[in-house]
Amino acid sequence: MPLARRARIRDAKEAAGRASALRALVLVAAGDPPPAGDPPFSPAELRLLSRPPAEWEPQELTDALWRGEALGALAWALGLIDPLPPYDAPFDHVALARGLELGGGELRPAEEVERARETARLWHWRARTALLQDDTSIELPERWRSFDQLVAATAMRGYETGLLPAPLRGDFPAFGKIYRHLDETQRSLALSIASERHLALEWLAGDGPWDGTVADT
Repeated sequence: MPLARRARIRDAKEAAGRASALRALVLVAAGDPPPAGDPPFSPAELRLLSRPPAEWEPQELTDALWRGEALGALAWALGLIDPLPPYDAPFDHVALARGLELGGGELRPAEEVERARETARLWHWRARTALLQDDTSIELPERWRSFDQLVAATAMRGYETGLLPAPLRGDFPAFGKIYRHLDETQRSLALSIASERHLALEWLAGDGPWDGTVADT
């Protein structure tokens, strides 16, 4: 079911501050010196940055670099990037962080940001559904006979509302093929892209702290 429409989004100053923190995190993870200034890091980010990157766990390093997708989503919302790349095309996280100038950004209209959030949620939902399909213990609601039927209905509804590209054989199209035919690497990549962008846009449309933001699908 679609999420309730949000009445407001955060202002450009707060969005730029969060983007500056994500940018610094990606740069530090890449081995670059931290940029000048004092970004408003979250408590979890401050705990991570209290240790040199050489002491980070491999997953911590990977997660920090993947924050480049969240950074890209906020940069798009601030009008600094256009268009937002498709959900099977990740940003070059380090190049984005190195080249991005955050000054002077203005937030897109709230309705445009909200539509982008809904699109990100749908792609995140599809990625999580692909994982659930592997769990034979999951039971669908009675109205759905199969995951494929549920996915087909969601793909068509998303297309009809302008949130998704045209379905491909009753599924989301990704990497030039039907989503259900993605290999493990492609599925992992699609999940990472969607979850990070969804997180950023969910935070932008909310009022809670970054560390407490939940990107439900």
